[in-house]
Amino acid sequence: MLQNAFQYKVIEAGCDEAGRGCYAGPVFAAAVVLPKKFYHPKLNDSKQVKEKDRDELRKIIENEAIDFAVAKVEAAEIDKINILKASFKAMHLAIAQLKREPKLLLIDGNRFIPYKKAEHKCIVKGDGLYANIAAASILAKTYRDEYMKKLHEVFPQYDWLHNKGYGTLKHRQAIEIFGICDHHRKSFNIVPKQLDLF
Repeated sequence: MLQNAFQYKVIEAGCDEAGRGCYAGPVFAAAVVLPKKFYHPKLNDSKQVKEKDRDELRKIIENEAIDFAVAKVEAAEIDKINILKASFKAMHLAIAQLKREPKLLLIDGNRFIPYKKAEHKCIVKGDGLYANIAAASILAKTYRDEYMKKLHEVFPQYDWLHNKGYGTLKHRQAIEIFGICDHHRKSFNIVPKQLDLF
């Protein structure tokens, strides 16, 4: 069972990202402040939750969260500053959108660039331990998946409807045939000769 809070007497936000290892598309991040007594039996690390359940949880989180925000950093900026810094930037952008300034940030992972004066705790696999981090992982994942489905309508050859930008066999084969587009992360050295056709 997920823990509801790290500290019960302060406003704390859970933060997580989605799409860090993808070949294409932005990295998304979410920050979520949940009620201390929030509970849902299906809430977990987004990677452990079925797509239908993630979509259901997104609606519940958006309705019941005290505050939440989602932000993204595009592929072109990922190429400029690297994926780790882009992930942190997306988290900072999400935190900045919160209406209530959190005193404590719970970060999924083992590294983070401090945000203003807020205290932060890095928690490895935190999305499977704390409800607010799990909620952030659900929002980041569902918002990113939705974004990639829309990009698929413009670039159907890469099958982003199904792979969401990850390096599946079908995606890699499409890159070999069609080259890469503006939404691919060129710094990831996806193909030996990076031919940009779009």
